[in-house]
Amino acid sequence: MIRHANRSRRAALAVLVTAAALMAGPGSVGAAKAHVELASPIFGLATAPDGSLLVADAGQGIVAIRKGQMTLTVPLPGVDDVGAIGNGSFFALTGGGGDSTSAKLWRASDGRVALSADLGAFEARVNPDGGEIDSNPFDLAVLNGGGVLVADAGANAVLVTGPRGFVDWVATLPDELESTANIKVILGCPDAPAEFAFVCDLPPMIPTQAVATSVAIGPDGAAYVSELKGFPGPLGVSRVWRIQPGTIHARCGTDPGCQVVADGFTSIVDINFGPDGTLYVTEIDESSFAAIEIGGTGSGGTVNACPWGSFPLSCHEVATGLLMPIATTVGGDGRLYAAVGALIPGAAQVIPIP
Repeated sequence: MIRHANRSRRAALAVLVTAAALMAGPGSVGAAKAHVELASPIFGLATAPDGSLLVADAGQGIVAIRKGQMTLTVPLPGVDDVGAIGNGSFFALTGGGGDSTSAKLWRASDGRVALSADLGAFEARVNPDGGEIDSNPFDLAVLNGGGVLVADAGANAVLVTGPRGFVDWVATLPDELESTANIKVILGCPDAPAEFAFVCDLPPMIPTQAVATSVAIGPDGAAYVSELKGFPGPLGVSRVWRIQPGTIHARCGTDPGCQVVADGFTSIVDINFGPDGTLYVTEIDESSFAAIEIGGTGSGGTVNACPWGSFPLSCHEVATGLLMPIATTVGGDGRLYAAVGALIPGAAQVIPIP
């Protein structure tokens, strides 16, 4: 019903930044700029081979943090995620932002940006999940050999790209019935604001999309993908799926090549593996993304650690009460870092997690 609420982090930005900043494609490429500040909103976080932290800053582009100094290495307004290929060489995503023509994968090297794959065109042509045509690529994982896995939050799918603009789909995530209880509490039913009065009349359970928010390669070579349950923003039902190596065109939920390996989360926005195999799972808010996007409030987000072992993985909190955490990475110094304050202009920062 509320399709935009079913997108991932990009959906929450409409009230926080100008449409022009989000919809912009790559700007004119210039020299790297040192001593910049994070413009926000920020989304992806990664580590370069030299240990620099790479920030996907939608307000300006790819920002590298090294020894406390921030440098704008690649101007790319609207960037959603970044993955290092080598020092000074990256793959990067720009998301749909309501306009799938902006949904693209880019390759950047030495400050220059070139189109690698048109993901919005693939969605328009193939539409793997069979729903509304909507591409919002949000997170990527760089593969050996030059390929890239993409979590497309608009398409509810995991895509794979290759040379010369090749794109195919690996898996789609299933719609399921979920509880409307949380959104009714958020909006104060039966006294919800007039524009949301219909929420109070919703049945106890409604069909809900599983928004693909992040993808990572595990120690076993399998792809792992996280979901953010869309509107109505239910609690405790977001999961991490494992896609068996070699799987293609899987329908998660029915295909044995795609299985849940961790669950019980709320509004997962990022996953990644540390060098020791630990899976880090980031929840944007314990009250769900809907508390932030629709209710205008929240109770704080959480970073969880899931040590590598038998499935299902056993996870525990390593940091909670965080202001809008959006992504994590293990830096070159071995410490875990999180991007927080991600959607608030002027509040975005990258912090170490003790």
